[in-house]
Amino acid sequence: MGLIKAEMFTEEQNQLALYFKAFGHPARVAIIQHLFKINTCVCGDLVDVIGLAQPTISQHLKELKKLGLIQGTIEGTSVCYCINQDNWTKMKNTLTAFLDTETNTNSCC
Repeated sequence: MGLIKAEMFTEEQNQLALYFKAFGHPARVAIIQHLFKINTCVCGDLVDVIGLAQPTISQHLKELKKLGLIQGTIEGTSVCYCINQDNWTKMKNTLTAFLDTETNTNSCC
């Protein structure tokens, strides 16, 4: 299977794919759910709550942060993560528009 060339697709299609990829791993879903639940978190807390190794949690946090769904601030020797509300709202709007796309109701079969 060849490489997917991002320039072949619209900006919206590429963005949707990134959002779906972010939620394609249950650890990332669990991280997002936990951050919403407590509204702030330190990476060490996530290790205890989710049960994965710290380097694994850090990699998932990196992916979520790169997409802009979470943000982190340094507090002493720790990084405190929270949901980036502006980007979360933007993602919700993009996904809602995609999921609400009307399709032809005629059956193809």
